[in-house]
Amino acid sequence: MLKFHQIVLRKFLALFFTLFVFVGTIVYFWEYDFYLDSSKKSLLQDIELIALQIDNGTDLDKLVQNIKKQLHIRTTIINGDGLVIAESHKDKTKMENHRYRDEVLQADTKEYGYKKRHSETLKLDLIYVVKKYTIKGEILYIRLALELEGIKEKMFQLGVKIFSVLTLFFIAIFYLTYKLNSQVEKEVANIISFLKSLTKKQKSTFIKSEYSQEFALITNLLTKVSQIIVKQEKKKSKYTNKLKELNKQKDDIISAISHEFKNPIAIVNGYSQTLLEDEDINPNIRQKFLSKIHNNGTKLSELIDTLRLSLKLDSKQQSLKLSTFNLYELIEDCAENIKINYSGREVLINGAHDIEITADKTMLSIVFSNLIENGIKYSEDEVIINFDKEHIDIIDTGIGINENDLQNITDKFYRVHKNTWNNSLGLGLFLVDTIIKLHNFKLSISSVENEGSTFSIYFS
Repeated sequence: MLKFHQIVLRKFLALFFTLFVFVGTIVYFWEYDFYLDSSKKSLLQDIELIALQIDNGTDLDKLVQNIKKQLHIRTTIINGDGLVIAESHKDKTKMENHRYRDEVLQADTKEYGYKKRHSETLKLDLIYVVKKYTIKGEILYIRLALELEGIKEKMFQLGVKIFSVLTLFFIAIFYLTYKLNSQVEKEVANIISFLKSLTKKQKSTFIKSEYSQEFALITNLLTKVSQIIVKQEKKKSKYTNKLKELNKQKDDIISAISHEFKNPIAIVNGYSQTLLEDEDINPNIRQKFLSKIHNNGTKLSELIDTLRLSLKLDSKQQSLKLSTFNLYELIEDCAENIKINYSGREVLINGAHDIEITADKTMLSIVFSNLIENGIKYSEDEVIINFDKEHIDIIDTGIGINENDLQNITDKFYRVHKNTWNNSLGLGLFLVDTIIKLHNFKLSISSVENEGSTFSIYFS
């Protein structure tokens, strides 16, 4: 019969071997996934930086060679037709079309494309990460590749360290198990189980031991570490969502501005070029062209003023200049100014001529002008305005607004593209809503598609 310590030794060695293999397997796959994921994230970050350096005048061949020299990463830039237009490691003219490569196809439908594959060009096993961009109206795929051999080497180095730590850890556990018997083994097993749950990203974030002060301290620290990890993951997720929202807002702003500025600028450029090239142009035509240039220059100025006002309102930097004035006169003045650009259209104003209101007259004129012009633009009949001391209704019988758009119509840069509805920069109703809230008034919108809309402002 074996002695107790011999039984403990044999059982521990068997347990050590089993756990070593088990933990080693887990660590290997975790490590492999970790490095692949880290490599993907690193490559995606590099792609983002590369994309920021590309514009119409960028020498792509020089760019990819600089990346190769500085980062030692294979870089390939592919156009929308799949043609390789820049390659860091091979002659691009000898490379086949990449349009239907798996990673490129993935980039068309997902945030990015990813593939592990043997490169026939370089005779190496590589991981590819591709991201699709539209730069200056041209589709480009930026692809970076990293050797798997380098990842495997890093895995091996880290694996040696991890398994060295595990070996020392198990030796320490063996000593404690030999000295302190089964209870210590139980406590250690609990700790190992908790650590495994963390490596598997499970939701176990609390562990406690009452066996000794040492184990109580260890389990307390492990609990804190796990809670910190959870908090960091939540913080990272929140930050990522914030970045996505900021990127979306940036894209909306650029899209809206480019859409509205493009036509007036094109008109100004076209007419001015004609005037410069034809010195003997008919005076009447010259006057007409100058009028067109002036009108579109004025439109650009108004667009810029609208943008500036929206920024001030959005950042709460716009203050009110309150005064008491006649409400009928302000409504009539706004209607007459709008009707100048819409000949033959009528605005019917119903309300007492002696009603006075205290507000920022300039800001309120922006509100009324926007609502009256919307009513005229999107209906063929007259716009009706009913008002009293308590509220004002601006009514049209136009195309109306559907329920989905009605919920978002006052959002900044929100544009409705259905039918003939064009919300300009998407700032008109945003300005209306913001100015009304700044006055502590209330805006109510009711609308039925193909029947019309009613915009109501309540003064109290």
